Formats: sequence, C-alpha cells, structure tokens
Amino acid sequence: MSGDQGKCIIVSAPSGAGKTTIVRHLLERDPRLAFSVSATSRPRRAHEIDGRDYWFISAEEFHRRIEADGFVEWEEVYPGRFYGTLKHELDRIWKAGRHPVFDVDVVGGLDLKEIFGPNALALFIAPPSLNALEERLRARGTETPGSLAVRMAKAGQEMTYAPRFDATVVNDHLERACAEALRSVSAFLA
Repeated sequence: MSGDQGKCIIVSAPSGAGKTTIVRHLLERDPRLAFSVSATSRPRRAHEIDGRDYWFISAEEFHRRIEADGFVEWEEVYPGRFYGTLKHELDRIWKAGRHPVFDVDVVGGLDLKEIFGPNALALFIAPPSLNALEERLRARGTETPGSLAVRMAKAGQEMTYAPRFDATVVNDHLERACAEALRSVSAFLA
C-alpha cells in the first residue's frame, strides 16, 4: 500500500444490527468518505452488483490473492466463506483524497483497527437486544432455521467484543443511531 494513507472508518456489527444502513447514511452525508468494497467468496445475491456491494471472487481466486499478499486483512467467516479487504481498493480511495469506510464483521473490524491504529475510528453498531436482532433477521426472510441459529450464536459472541471498539452506537432508533455515528465520524475527521 502507498504511503499516502489517510484516516479510515470501520463500522462493525453482528449481522442484522443495521450497520449497512448506517454506512450508507455516512457515505451520503460526508463527501470525504468512500466505501471500501470488500471481496467475498460467497455467492452473489439477486440484488447485489459485483464491484459495488462486494468483489465476488471464487474461493480459488481468494486463495491465489492471499498467496500474492493482495489483502490488508481477510478471514474465513463461515467454513468456505471468505471475506477480505483488497489493498488496491484502499489505494484507489486514498489516491482520490478520501477516507475509506469499511462495512465489516466484528473480527474483521478489530483486525483493521489493529492494522490502522490511531488512523482508524472503529464503531460498533449494537442491536437494542439479541431478541430484537433475531426479529430483524427473521423479517429479512433470508435465513433458514439452521442459519438463523448459527447467526444468533455468532451475534451473542460478537456482542462481547463491543468494548474493544472506539465507540458503540445502539441502533434502537435508526435516525438517532445514524446521527450519532455521523457525529463520531465528523469529530474524528476534524
């Protein structure tokens, strides 16, 4: 990665807590920010666009890029499902004079926080409760009973990581959570 590294914003949460909605709000409100598109080996969902939502690559290609040191960070989130941050994606954003915003899971967020240190603001988006989170995931209609159980077990564990982030935003009321996240980002970039 190039030496002209700027600041970056890391937004992490258990699946279904609302991090993607909050990330979209930050990007709409602050022109200094740019979305860092993660790479994944998971299949593309019907509404997703390659290069906008994720860089969709095969597990084989993912392994090839790991070997070639093409990632800032990566992890196997579920067996055979890889996610990571491509180095060229950050270089693209910093060359444009903007600050990358990461929409990543909790472990990825902590990895990025460790890599970027004081140049990163790490926000943890928390659901009001695990029950509320389960209701949101059910309402999305994307989970089987088995996958819901896996996500809920993972979410319970991820909630224990919240104190390791710079700030926690409880998403009990979306407008308030979005405003709180934007205030934290603006103060950090100032």
